[in-house]
Amino acid sequence: MSAVEINKDTYLKWFESMLLMRKFEEKTGQLYGQQKIRGFCHLYIGQEAVVAGAISAMGPDDSMITSYRDHAHGLALGMSANSIMAEMYGKITGCSKGKGGSMHIFSKEHNFYGGHGIVGGQMPLGAGIAFAEKYKGTKNVNVCYMGDGAVRQGALNESFNMAMLWKLPVIFVCENNGYAMGTSVQRTTNMTDIYKIGLGFDMPCAPVDGMDPVAVHNAMDEAIQRARNGEGPTFLEMRTYRYRGHSMSDPAKYRTKDELEEYKAKDPIEQVREVILKEKYADDAWITSIEEKVKEIVDESVKFAEESAWPDPSELYKDVYVQSDYPYQEI
Repeated sequence: MSAVEINKDTYLKWFESMLLMRKFEEKTGQLYGQQKIRGFCHLYIGQEAVVAGAISAMGPDDSMITSYRDHAHGLALGMSANSIMAEMYGKITGCSKGKGGSMHIFSKEHNFYGGHGIVGGQMPLGAGIAFAEKYKGTKNVNVCYMGDGAVRQGALNESFNMAMLWKLPVIFVCENNGYAMGTSVQRTTNMTDIYKIGLGFDMPCAPVDGMDPVAVHNAMDEAIQRARNGEGPTFLEMRTYRYRGHSMSDPAKYRTKDELEEYKAKDPIEQVREVILKEKYADDAWITSIEEKVKEIVDESVKFAEESAWPDPSELYKDVYVQSDYPYQEI
């Protein structure tokens, strides 16, 4: 029995949330081309259902952690577009005070433990967050995202083993978009069914259609209920697709146009739009109003970032872990 049912409100929230992710990322790509945003930048366009379907199954006190493709996760959790855009601009009003940039979006208020630039670095951290929740006796769950390339890291084995041994309330989610940077899954592993990695740890695991928010929601709902009941982790392989390259510097010439168009035909936003209209959850006028609302939010985020101040040079010495009286040993 589903703990969180899908209804009219779910579809309406999905549409607005995913559209905001999409339009925010499209604007991010434009600004990067104008050199307003610099450094590394990884867009989420095409993968929106993987986050939207998870959020609708999560509770308000559950947490999330992911890799460096992290803008959409923050938006879905309720972080303001202003704070994320300002962060990518490197401004003091950014969610990480302009010190993290695109790959390090973070919000304690929204239980978002950030994007992480080290491939696979978030996996043991996700297990650690779940350990803390179990230690404190809460029913909160952590959702830990990774890419298909990150599952090759040794940290996965250590994290999976400990999570199963201690029955930690963590959902490991592989966002399998088919390519680790520019290398296809078929070229990196003999076992292309990535979810089967969980079998080696007796961890419940399954493949999920990551282009369908309904499929994502149902799989996450089941896994979250299991974790809340003290039954431990789950490993889900969300089979999704990114329409853009790995990062802004990637022309994505390693795939065909036909492959790209095949996945665009399954676009999650269009799927939700069709259901909303077919079931008469809303009409075209509502769709238009949401499109206008999202455009205003994105435009405002750019204005906010442009007008925000740069960090003062003194910020360089703040938020740095240091112990002034560390007992160094002279040799």
